[in-house]
Amino acid sequence: VQLQASGGGLVQAGGSLRLSCAASGRTFSTIAGAWFRQAPGKEREIVGAISWSGANTYYADSVKGRFTILRDNAKNMVYLQMNSLKPEDTAVYYCAAGRWSALLVDYHGVDYWGKGTLVTVSS
Repeated sequence: VQLQASGGGLVQAGGSLRLSCAASGRTFSTIAGAWFRQAPGKEREIVGAISWSGANTYYADSVKGRFTILRDNAKNMVYLQMNSLKPEDTAVYYCAAGRWSALLVDYHGVDYWGKGTLVTVSS
């Protein structure tokens, strides 16, 4: 599975961005997808995850109610809709995929990584 993230950019606090992750490979629709982020000087952390069917989702407490993770298996896409952005959301965001239970532990459980896309939220 190969992943390609896009959609990052500069936005003012309170604004919105939508990140997209395009996946290739026939197995993508059978595994969980996720978004991680890494801010300067900090460890990579999970933002949200979605099961292979889309029936289950997980969000970090810091983004609950503001971010939504979605997937479209017909298009091999995973999305991260980010609303009410805060300066502390500034980070490089990475698309990831792997087993659901492993993804939720930490980033060591990720089987596939995409290149990151930078999100900068100005105050």
